[in-house]
Amino acid sequence: MGPIRIAVVGMGKIAHDQHLPAIAGNPAFTLAATVSRSDSGVDAVPHFHTLQALVDSDVAIDAVALCTPPQVRYDLAALALDRGLHVFLEKPPGATLAEVDALVAHAAKASTTLFASWHSRHAAGVAPARAWLADRQITGVKVIWREDVRVWHPGQAWIWEPGGLGVFDPGINALSIITHILPAPFFLAEATLEVPENRAAPIAADLHFRDSRGTAIHMDLDWRQTGPQSWDIVVETADGTLRLANGGAVLTLPGETLRHDDHEYPGLYARFADLVAQGQSDVDTRPLTLVADAFLRGKRLVTDAFFD
Repeated sequence: MGPIRIAVVGMGKIAHDQHLPAIAGNPAFTLAATVSRSDSGVDAVPHFHTLQALVDSDVAIDAVALCTPPQVRYDLAALALDRGLHVFLEKPPGATLAEVDALVAHAAKASTTLFASWHSRHAAGVAPARAWLADRQITGVKVIWREDVRVWHPGQAWIWEPGGLGVFDPGINALSIITHILPAPFFLAEATLEVPENRAAPIAADLHFRDSRGTAIHMDLDWRQTGPQSWDIVVETADGTLRLANGGAVLTLPGETLRHDDHEYPGLYARFADLVAQGQSDVDTRPLTLVADAFLRGKRLVTDAFFD
């Protein structure tokens, strides 16, 4: 079987910075087309303004990578699945849990692959952290995920709208890591969401979880950080402290620190290729479920207006 002919839908920053290089570096794929409302395509690659126009054309594709805002992703994914295409979903996999469940059923009926990607799980320190924690007694977890929205998401109005998740857009990356590395399931106990008076989504959140063994897990999310940014997870155990820094890229265990190159998106595309070859799907909605629980149960505090 030849390379998977993939189209990238939504040619924003994440597509240019991460998806296109990962596709170019993986011989299992070839970039067959791009789709965007703008004219921002790739030289010598067919470009379309809508996915409908692409699937109605004579350009042959096998799969799509949906890099659009989550609010519009369901209809695009459903169209692709209707045409028998494999679908790679950027995180979060959808604007609601119910629509993701519907896509899972749709993919199964169409016998195509649906992949809900969580790029932070492929950070260098995550797999060894999971292995180290597997048989250890965990006594506490702290997550500090603070960044400057003006630096990382300038002018992205959709991220403040319903379904855009606000500070949970980066925060869900931390949730994708801890749902993967912690051996016991956990759930929300209480939360406070700070929402600017001129926005629909939170700019900060303070969350308290506990796992099925009663262990406390605290998460501090904030989009107002200036200076050095913080993407840190600290897990206290009976055998010492595990630290994941730089979004999971740097792992510190008692007596050693491990650093490796960033292979998050190459790892995602390697996984997607394997799923397609095996005729399987991979859709883990636990991180999105925890975000939904925070919106459902969290106390909302209205703060001053925010302008980026």
